Amino acid sequence: MSEKKKKNIKRENIFQLLLSIVIIILLNVIGSYWYTRFDLTSENRYSLSDATKEMVEELDDIVYFKVYLEGEFPAGFKRLRNETREMLNEFRAYNNNIQYEFIDPSAQDTEEERRKVYEQLVRQGLNPTDLQVRDKGGQSQQIVFPGALVSYKNKTLPLELLQSQQGKPPQEVLNNSIQELEYNIANVIQKLVIDSKPKVAFITGHGELAKNYVEDVTNALGEYYQVERVKTAGKIYSLAERDTVNEATGEMAVRNKFEAIIIAQPDSAFSEKDKYIIDQFLMRGGKALWLIDPVHATMDSLQRSGETVAVAKEMNLNDQLFKYGVRLNDNLVLDLNALPIPIVTGRMGNQPKQEFLPWYFFPILNPSSDHPIVKNLNAIKSEFISSLDTIGQPNIKKTFLLHTSNYTQVREAPVYVSLQLMQNPPDERAYTDPPQPVAVLLEGVFESLYRNRIAKEIKENEAFGFREMSDTTKMIVVADGDIIKNQLHYSKGYPLPLGYDQYTRRTFGNKDFILNAMNYLVEESGLVTVRSKDFRLRMLDKTKVQQEKLQWQLINTIIPVMLVVIFGLIQTYVRRRKYTKPVERKRQ
Repeated sequence: MSEKKKKNIKRENIFQLLLSIVIIILLNVIGSYWYTRFDLTSENRYSLSDATKEMVEELDDIVYFKVYLEGEFPAGFKRLRNETREMLNEFRAYNNNIQYEFIDPSAQDTEEERRKVYEQLVRQGLNPTDLQVRDKGGQSQQIVFPGALVSYKNKTLPLELLQSQQGKPPQEVLNNSIQELEYNIANVIQKLVIDSKPKVAFITGHGELAKNYVEDVTNALGEYYQVERVKTAGKIYSLAERDTVNEATGEMAVRNKFEAIIIAQPDSAFSEKDKYIIDQFLMRGGKALWLIDPVHATMDSLQRSGETVAVAKEMNLNDQLFKYGVRLNDNLVLDLNALPIPIVTGRMGNQPKQEFLPWYFFPILNPSSDHPIVKNLNAIKSEFISSLDTIGQPNIKKTFLLHTSNYTQVREAPVYVSLQLMQNPPDERAYTDPPQPVAVLLEGVFESLYRNRIAKEIKENEAFGFREMSDTTKMIVVADGDIIKNQLHYSKGYPLPLGYDQYTRRTFGNKDFILNAMNYLVEESGLVTVRSKDFRLRMLDKTKVQQEKLQWQLINTIIPVMLVVIFGLIQTYVRRRKYTKPVERKRQ
């Protein structure tokens, strides 16, 4: 090869190197101003929803995440850690105000220092998880805090990264927790940055649950909303107020004071005035969460005598709910998938012998719908629940949210209820009714119960602001008021967390269900719809792996070596052809 040709090749290589460096620099400069990522997963796993992007882009100050998922722990928690880091990077890609650090809470040198750190994290709202870890010395116990503390300006809130879901295998719990990462991170940011909270009202005056029975959920709702208790008492402006809509003409209109109302387990009849007030609240676009017991049954009478008769309640709501598209049935639903309760089954010496036996009148509801309100939700406990049906009303979309299990029995009221039911094993042949719907979401344009039923003077009086048809709105009807009711401590009487059962010491998903329901009803951001994203577990077929193990081992070890050898032979042949031909021509 001539000297001139060598110089040309060298010059060309230098030019290509400089060109590559310039292109890389330009791409980095462009990338700093114009951001894009390509998500090639079928379920868009690494793409944020539009609602999340909009919220994150509006952040005007640093949101700092202290994530306590660092250290040596099993593969499942490592995966949760890595996915959390990926998700936070995705958030930060849309706003540099998202910042984070990963911390090992067990990194302290002494046991005393570690204990102090653990206690501080618990006080700040993070729940520890005990793990059994295998090491060289056998098994050891390890405490992990799968959560984070999130700070914005002067506020700090805990964030649980591992979602509790009873009765589900660890792999599915982990996958669901990863699936919920975007929603949970966006949700905690929303709670931190919210300035003006929408107003929500608990309706009172009809024997609804007392304040101490809804104290925990009231506090939880208080993170999103201004929560009040309102007694309608026939007052036309208890849920509404008059407001000037045209300052020039002084024109007035009636508007709602609240975004949504909660009617929690009333036990007495509603007057027509109160029904009218609620009806017109809904016609003006208000939302409602109805938690109604169609049949009256309590554990108090059972504990005194061991038996009772459950009878239908007369609350004067059937025509109103029927008009909106739902009918509550006067029955009780029994389910073999039920909450155990303590019951005396005999005596040991002078002491009563107590056992936990499933009480079929307390069904455990395992959400199976893909709707964002209940998707991946923990099991929900209920007490003396009834079924409901939907009515074919036009312009109303109906979505069932909760059902009983396949082992269901329906008993029409009046129902004889006795603790003797638990003394003998159940006859599964008696529990063959299909799963019963117990909660439904209604969305659309509703017709007023009082259309064509009120006097012309009231209908045309602007002070009442009567409407025959609603704006587009939503409501949720649940055929059990106990779903929102927290227990009181059996000896000290203080309210316990909603969903926690002090007898079995299990925590159910009641609080999350209520929060999700209200968020879906009230929020216009669409953030709760993030939960509809579905991550698939692409697990290996263990049987097929075992059968074809040797075949794939050979393929993965021999074929790469053969490809390298073939590539080397081809390269040698090409180089020989390239550099020997000119020499032969020169000799000729």
